[in-house]
Amino acid sequence: MTKIYYESDVDLSVLDGQRVAVVGYGNQGRSWALNLRDSGLAVEVFTQADASRDQAEAEGFTGHEIEAASECDVICTLIPDDVIPELAITPKPAALWVLASGYAVAFDRIDPNCDVGMVAPRMLGREVRECFVEGIGFITALGIQKDNTGTALARTLAIGRAVGGLRQGAIEMTPRQEAVLDLAMEQLFAPAMARVSTSFVALMGGGRHPARGDHDRTHALGRDRAELPAAAAGRLCQPDALPLADQSVRPDVAGRPLRRRRRRRGDGARVLSEIESGKFADEWEAERDAGYPNLQRLRTEKLSPEVVAFEEDLRARLGERVREP
Repeated sequence: MTKIYYESDVDLSVLDGQRVAVVGYGNQGRSWALNLRDSGLAVEVFTQADASRDQAEAEGFTGHEIEAASECDVICTLIPDDVIPELAITPKPAALWVLASGYAVAFDRIDPNCDVGMVAPRMLGREVRECFVEGIGFITALGIQKDNTGTALARTLAIGRAVGGLRQGAIEMTPRQEAVLDLAMEQLFAPAMARVSTSFVALMGGGRHPARGDHDRTHALGRDRAELPAAAAGRLCQPDALPLADQSVRPDVAGRPLRRRRRRRGDGARVLSEIESGKFADEWEAERDAGYPNLQRLRTEKLSPEVVAFEEDLRARLGERVREP
């Protein structure tokens, strides 16, 4: 039976006196740092000397060079998965390295000599903060990769609670399970659903129903904090959108019509096998080393000026950006 952790399972005192590093101060890093601090932890931010560090310091954090995180007791890395192996961080043997995705350890990209835990919010980075402030929390995948000290689970649970990820429950998963599931959702499920959505809007907009209305209804039927297609595609310009980026190096699956794909039932099994074997991770590493050419191509194809303008106008009329006249 699947194990679910809740706030009542956690003792935050296991982190008393421990320095907590948040590496990165983007959407996820900022949300984590603010939530952890509001939960009473001693949080410091480690990031490049750029606008992100300026923002962190303006919001009351002490900013440090990334390699200095090696001296902390808990190291939370909130940066792109494929950049994590390049970090100049050497954790102490008694440290806990917390990942927000299982990818880096699932596919042997890092193997630090310390405790390794995963707290993976099933929520976009900005909304990790919003759901915390609203007091509703969010669902999380939580698991342990390595427990050298015997305290990995207790400390990982404490981080999960402090960031807001146990209020609705944290599902116990190994980092490998989380990484494979995440990639499979993006490489198999998401392309199919995108094609279904596109076909539906085209059908309903065939002269009898306004395309805007169909787009509105499609959006309204989604999850409360849904992204519109252009917003999601826009994230493809960022290397940290790694799971989505797989579509740029798998056009044979993402671009094949559903009717043809039904006749090739082995496609899904093949893609899943390549995820599990680490082949995709190798492909994505090569994509990164080449400067993300396929990712940029995909962004150009999917994010036309017309789509951006349409959805920006829709956002102004519907959803959280609405401002009444």
